[in-house]
Amino acid sequence: MRTPTRPESGRIHVLVVEDDDTIGRHLETGLRGNGYAPAWSRTGAGALAEAARTPYDVLLLDLGLPDMDGLDVARALRARFPELLIVILTARTDDIDVIAGLDAGADDYLVKPFSLTVLLARLRAHLRRRTLGAEPQMPIPLGDIVIDITARRCTLRGREITLRPKEFELLAVLARHVGEAVSRETLMAEVWDENWFGSTKTLDVTMAGLRRRLTDAEHQPPAVAQPYRLPRITTLRGHGYRLERGTARGFE
Repeated sequence: MRTPTRPESGRIHVLVVEDDDTIGRHLETGLRGNGYAPAWSRTGAGALAEAARTPYDVLLLDLGLPDMDGLDVARALRARFPELLIVILTARTDDIDVIAGLDAGADDYLVKPFSLTVLLARLRAHLRRRTLGAEPQMPIPLGDIVIDITARRCTLRGREITLRPKEFELLAVLARHVGEAVSRETLMAEVWDENWFGSTKTLDVTMAGLRRRLTDAEHQPPAVAQPYRLPRITTLRGHGYRLERGTARGFE
């Protein structure tokens, strides 16, 4: 298969998927004027084809596309490009719609109408965290789980556990503070944005996904007879969470 080529190397490449001409043109112009390298697709099929040709760093995705559901686009691109930063742009404000977007693999969402200033601030926050996460750090062993922040890998006795980007970042923050109570506000600030003003439902959905993936990994048969030694994520009602060392099985 031909290796995708990237034009304008060195810039952050953003794929805008938006069928509204006014919004799409505004985003494309605003992103280019702020140093990004944007491309604009008006359909889901066009976005999938464009992503197959050229690697992108960021996907800005409208859900109400004329040819397919934006959630299907998010799922397809998340499966193919685990490190892609996906931000959903939506007029849907109900919690169930936000949860569906996050479950489909989105890292963030913005409710329309939104300002370009807010979007740019969100992008800077996400990209800054990814850059900071790339600085060399010692792996963190927690029982049979090892969290390698530099390589962005989580392994259980050497077998990799596939996590979505925000699930990994959430686990990494808890691991840095192992044994400590970490508030919801701290997790939102460190994993998402210190200026976040949306629903913290984002945290709940991401935590549920993280626990589900860790539990699924736990239920895989171990290569040796000894049972897995797993840490525990404890919910602190009215405050946040605590990641605890130990031999407890499971996440509750």
